[in-house]
Amino acid sequence: MSNSNPRGPDWSDLERIQPYVAWLIPALLVLTLLLTSVYTVQAESEGVVLRFGRYVKTVEPGLRFKFPFGIDEVSIVPVKRQLKQEYGFGTPGATNETQVSNEQAEERVMVTGDLNIATVEWVIQYRVRDPKLFLFKVRNPGQTLRDISESVMRTVVGDRTVDEVITIGRQEIEVEALLQLQTLVDKYELGLSIDQVQLKNVNPPQPVQPSFNEVNQAQQEREQMINVANGEYNKEVPRARGEAEQKKQAAEGYALKRVNEAQGDVSRFNAVFSEYAKAPEVTKQRIYIETMRQVVPTLGQKIIMDDQASQVLPLLNLAPQATRRSQ
Repeated sequence: MSNSNPRGPDWSDLERIQPYVAWLIPALLVLTLLLTSVYTVQAESEGVVLRFGRYVKTVEPGLRFKFPFGIDEVSIVPVKRQLKQEYGFGTPGATNETQVSNEQAEERVMVTGDLNIATVEWVIQYRVRDPKLFLFKVRNPGQTLRDISESVMRTVVGDRTVDEVITIGRQEIEVEALLQLQTLVDKYELGLSIDQVQLKNVNPPQPVQPSFNEVNQAQQEREQMINVANGEYNKEVPRARGEAEQKKQAAEGYALKRVNEAQGDVSRFNAVFSEYAKAPEVTKQRIYIETMRQVVPTLGQKIIMDDQASQVLPLLNLAPQATRRSQ
């Protein structure tokens, strides 16, 4: 038996959907036009517009329009986001494809200027300054930046001793590497701005690390002893200087006192001499009397007689003296 319809196809169904098909095609065209001609640039990004693969312009954040149906293509570049690359180590969950490398062990091993070996881990932080240069000037700007950064760090570390690299020279290395890296990035026109170069773990190789730690401990003890000695020096020297200054001021005060006393004696003598010159006999007698007033009370039991006096014995009561002597 045959299941074919002996009456032929039912053209009435096609006639019923024909009006809907006529409206569907224009609707699809309009929808495609809208989807391919409207795009949004995020606040931290800029859009680079290409027309038939050729650069046209760079647009700011916001809602934008372009030619539809693939005539214009837009590449969104995060110009305000700070990106980073890690060398010698890798942080899990990195979103930037060039943030970490598959050769971390090789990256961190470096030769210093005194032909020693140090393991150096560092991070660079950068931003996209010129989206046009970043996209079109260099084929792979992220990997190029990694190669330049490693070359610069090896050059800077190779100009210093291992002690400088591990201890006192870290900040100087960061500054020098930042300057050299930015210079090469500008020279190669990568369109990037290097914000920071930061050293992380800087250590000697693992086999010699215990010996190096002992050397560091000895250096720290040496610095501590120097600091203690400087502290004692700073304490004793000012105290000695203070005592010396005190004695000096005391001597100066004593000298000033003696000078003032001498000047006072001179002034007093000059005043007495001036009065003596006006009346020598009167002044002489007054001075004599004043002097005797001071001297006589200190003589004790003394009898003073005039050299012209005579027959003085009846006048003197010497009995008490004789009695005291006999007792």
